[in-house]
Amino acid sequence: MASSKEYLKFILEQLSDLEEISYRSMMGEFIIYYRGRIVGGIYDDRLLVKPVKAAISYMPTAQYELSYEGAKEMLLVDEVDNKEFLTGLFHAMYEELPAPKSKKKK
Repeated sequence: MASSKEYLKFILEQLSDLEEISYRSMMGEFIIYYRGRIVGGIYDDRLLVKPVKAAISYMPTAQYELSYEGAKEMLLVDEVDNKEFLTGLFHAMYEELPAPKSKKKK
C-alpha cells in the first residue's frame, strides 16, 4: 500500500517550524530529509525514523517496525499530532544522522 499525499502534507505541516525539511518520493512512499540528512520516511501512512540513540531516548516506548519487507527496523512515531514533539525529535536526532554521501563525478 502506498502512502497518501494527504498524509505527507500533514507531516510536512507538523514539521513546518523546522528549516530545510524536504522529501523524495520513492516507489509510492516518501523519504524525509532534515538539513540534507535522511531522518526516516513515510511508509504505508506511518512516520518511521531511524533508530539512532537520541530517537530511542526521546521515544523510549516506541515500537520497531519495518518500512517494507527486508528493510532494517525503524521506530514508529505515534505522536504525529504533537508538533512540538516532532520538532524536538528531529532536533535531537540530527547530530547522530549520517552525513549524505558525496556523489562521484562522472
